[in-house]
Parts: sequence; structure tokens; C-alpha cells
Amino acid sequence: MARFPLVRWAGAVSPAVERPDVVVVRSTDVLDEADRADLLSGAGLVVCGGERWDLSVRDLLATLGVLVDVRQAERAVVRADTAGMAVATGQDVLSRVTDSTVTELEGTVHAHLTLEAPAGALLRTGAGSVVAAAVDRDGRRAVVIAVDLDEARAAHLVRNAATWAAGPATGDLSSVPPADGQEPAEHLTLSTAWLELKACVEELQPLQAKDGSVPDPADHEHARGLVTRVVAAVEQLAPAFPHDAAYLAALGEDLRRWSVELGVPDFLDSLVAFQPQAQRVDGRRHLVLFPMYTQNGSPDRHLEAVLIEVIWPDFVAALEAGDYSNKLFVPIRFLDFTSGYDTNSAVLFPETVAMREIPTFTWGAIFADREAARFRAVVRAAAATTGLALPPDAARLLDDQQLAEETFVMWDLIHDRTHMRGDLPFDPFMIKQRMPYFLYALEELRCDLTAFREAVALEESVPHARLVQYAVIFDRIFRFAITGSRVRNYDGLGGQLLFAWLHQHGVLHWTDSRLSIDWAGVPEVVLALGREIEDLYWRSIDRPKIAHWLAAYRLVSATVTPHPASVWAKGPDALPLEGPLKGLTDAVMPDEFPLSMFYEALSRRIGEVVTSTAGITGTSPLASAPVGG
Repeated sequence: MARFPLVRWAGAVSPAVERPDVVVVRSTDVLDEADRADLLSGAGLVVCGGERWDLSVRDLLATLGVLVDVRQAERAVVRADTAGMAVATGQDVLSRVTDSTVTELEGTVHAHLTLEAPAGALLRTGAGSVVAAAVDRDGRRAVVIAVDLDEARAAHLVRNAATWAAGPATGDLSSVPPADGQEPAEHLTLSTAWLELKACVEELQPLQAKDGSVPDPADHEHARGLVTRVVAAVEQLAPAFPHDAAYLAALGEDLRRWSVELGVPDFLDSLVAFQPQAQRVDGRRHLVLFPMYTQNGSPDRHLEAVLIEVIWPDFVAALEAGDYSNKLFVPIRFLDFTSGYDTNSAVLFPETVAMREIPTFTWGAIFADREAARFRAVVRAAAATTGLALPPDAARLLDDQQLAEETFVMWDLIHDRTHMRGDLPFDPFMIKQRMPYFLYALEELRCDLTAFREAVALEESVPHARLVQYAVIFDRIFRFAITGSRVRNYDGLGGQLLFAWLHQHGVLHWTDSRLSIDWAGVPEVVLALGREIEDLYWRSIDRPKIAHWLAAYRLVSATVTPHPASVWAKGPDALPLEGPLKGLTDAVMPDEFPLSMFYEALSRRIGEVVTSTAGITGTSPLASAPVGG
């Protein structure tokens, strides 16, 4: 199945789509043999009704348990049947069609529908007559729409209907072919050379101190033997990576030099020779071996080995070549790794490597497969726990690992470049600065909301753009908010802030112990939060640092409730404003903004799922179970 459903319009003049996932039929169409063949082969069906209904269409619907009573066209008010929708589809097929502020829609009704189980109503007239319905019978999905709505709502309804009727996506990476000239990945990951290298690295790590050295002379002979075996394994693997010949040669020299004294490692030469940003080819593989710590993983600069594969789909290449240039950005997926990456770490950054001096860094890599896999696992659990009905395209995002990876690559591309763009404080990334953690929360959230804003602007031209919007919101409000400790958890605070903002601005609802989101209103509400942060940044250049910190605190605390014991919450008069800045940062509580009752309950319910995503990859079983619906 394609990343996005393949749709064929019955009777369309355009070239026919081979093996469509869904066929869209007008009620006036006369179904031919091609239509019937597609439907019999498993394609979903969407029927858009008008004043006339051909007998072939009505007969087909009758076999699915939907009887059509054609009426004279009349203007009527229709309402959503959320209970019927839940039973029939398990998804929010009315996403962006109705919302809490507009529940009654005016449209032209062409027919009334009589339903047999397992069909369910989507829209009804005020008198209760069904005018839009969904059916899932023996794996055959169909949506029948017998009412004309305004153009925008009708377009959303047909899109949702087609996505749901197409059925769940495959959800795995088995269909991803190797890049040109490369063997299947398992030829590498199961090779004798890789398994030898990996085993030697794991055996060497316990001999290393935190700085990467091997301090005990009694371990030196053993360590040198392991390093010699590592060098030999690298040489055996090198033919599989001809594009990295210079790096692998330098790596061998760095390993041999280090093995002489086994002091603090210095892998500057091989690091400088490794230039993956110059080889952004979809599927291009690299063997990466450095003494390094792994962010959100091992804090020690131990030798770590990882086999990676670049993710560079054509649409991302086009975005990067246009308005979203980011020459340092390298999105990757795991093939295999040593223990430092059997953690929550999802980045590969050159600054983590042990080296004698700091060069100009030319790349930064993000494991989009890990981001996508843990997103899918956590959001699936959160949606089930909160009773959230997902829009069909969001459900498809959770079903399909490759689609999720591509979505995260687009998000990361824009997020990463945003750190140094816009009206900013002097050093927005706050490198090597000690500041209150809520400032880091605002910076990371600003970059995510910028990605959201750009995704809204690109929605009509880039199919993944709407999925980026779902990813930003769901990852932030579900996974970010309850992942990690409560000690200066700036990503967690960013998630709490976004959730509370959506709730307080009327597009997120927790009612009758069920979560619902009014997707039609979400973009403007999210963009408004982005503008608040951008205005804070714009004003910051004219403010003293302390005044900027205070303004940032006011922005956050206006939406997320501080701890009752907070000194900062008492205002400037309670803070040590005349002393060193350290006094202000020390006054911030480790958990300045505790979890709300909602998040405390959610954390108890899905905390084990969040914890279980440590070490997850795109091929992990936890990531592969489809949400269906």
C-alpha cells in the first residue's frame, strides 16, 4: 500500500489508477467492470450522492447494508452522530467537518439512508434521518454521503472518508528497498565482521573510565587486543562503505594511536573525515565508531558503534533545496548499535566525541526512526487511554512506520534550522549558559511551533504537512509531557504548556472522561501561541536579561500553574534581583510547574509504555502493531 491512499474516481477522464486503495463514486455513475473489480479486490468505497442515484450504485450499497431512499433535494440542518461514528469507524471521520463551536451544518439533502449493522451514522437531519454513513463489513469499508455541505467541509469529509475507507497502512519497513548497489541490511547486521566489532566494543566499555581512557594498567593488554580486533573488523566492513573510505582509514589510525597509551581518546582526525551531510542519499549507509557519550543515554565517552541508514525522501530534498535550507541536517535510521544507544538517545552529534580540540561542526544527525517509533507507541496508548478518536490520516500515521519517519524528517528539518532564525535573544540556543529551564522549554517549543506554522502553509502542496501538525501536537502533549524525570524537564514543560493552551482556548476538551480535539480550530490557536513566544523574543533584545527571564516566566505561568511553594510565582519582590544571576536560577524549583491531575493520571496509565520505548527502533514489535480503527 502507498504511503498515502491511492484514489481512483469512477468514470474519471484522467488515467486510471492501477490497484487503487479506494474508489470514489458519484451517485450518478454507472459502475463498470473495472469499478467492480477494484472493489472486489479490496478497495474501499466512497459514494458522493446527488439528485440522481444510479441503480448499480444503489444495488452495490444494498449488499453492504446501506439502503438509499432518494428524496427531492431540500435544504436542511444536519448534526454529527458521534456515537454512530465511533461504532462504525473508531476514528474521527468528521475531523474538520464539525467541531464544538459549529455542530449544526446546513446542507442540501439528496437521500435518506437506512442502515443495517455494522453500519453507523455520521450525519443526521434534525428529525434523525441518516444522510451520511460508514460501514465496515467483512473488511470492506464504505462511506456514503447523501448531503452537500459547503465546499471546505465537503472537501474535508471526502478526504477523511477516503482515508478511512482505504484501510490501515502496512506499518513496517519491509517494503523499503536498499539504496542502489547495496545489499539487504541484514547482510551487514548479521555479518561476522559486524558481530565481532560489536562484541569487542561491548567488552571494552567496562574497562573504560568516564573520560574514555582505560585507567588500570592491568587491563591494557586485554584492551589492546580488543582494539586490534576492532580495527580488523572495520577493515573487513570497509568495502561495504566505499563512500566513507577516507573516514574509515582515519578511524583505523585513531584506534591504533589510542591503543598505545589508552589514555583519554582523541578521534579528531576521523571525526573531521566523516562528512555524512555531503552524502544525503536515501538509503546511504554508514558505519559510525567513536568514543562518545550519547545524549539521553550513556553519559560516558566510551567507544560506541552504530550502523545507520540515511532517510532522504525526494520531497524532503526538494524542501531543503528551496526555502528550508539546512546543510548540516542528516536524518537517519538505526540498523544496529552498541549499548550506549540501547537508551532514549535519538541523536548522533559530533560534539559528543572525544577529541583534542573543537572543530567547526558540519553536521548533526537525528534518528527519525526512533522518534517515529516511540511516537507511534506512546500516542497509540494515549489515544486508547483517553478515548481520543483520531482523524483517519492521523490513524494512518500511527499505522505506518515509514510514513511516520518521513513526517518526522520534515518536522526536524524545519525545527533544527529555526534555532538560529527569527527575532532572537542574542544566543537563543543558550549554549553553555545556565538559565532557568523554562527558557529552554520556550526555545524548543518555538522551534516546534515554527515547524507547525510552516506545515500549515505547506498543507496544500506537501502531503506530509498535515501529518507534521499531528506529530507536533501529539508528541508534545502526550510523550513529551510525561517522559523523563520532573527535574528541570524543559521538554515536559513545553508539552504541558501546549496542552493547557489548547484546552484554555477551547479546541481541546476533556469531557465525560474522553479527550476530543476540534481540529478545524487548532491551527489558529497553535499559531497564536507561536506569536506569543515570538513577541517575547522580539522584545528581548531591548530588555536586560533579568527582565527577559521574568517576562518569559509570566508567559508560561499565565497558562501552566506553578508549584504553590514557588518563589518565582510570588513575583519580582520575592526574588534576589540584586545578586548574581545564580540566585535566580537556584530559586527555580526542580519541578517548578508540576504535572496537572490529568497528566498524573495519564502517566500512571501509560507510564510503562513510555518507559518501554527506550532502545526502540522502527523494526521493534512495540512500534509495529497497527491502530486499525
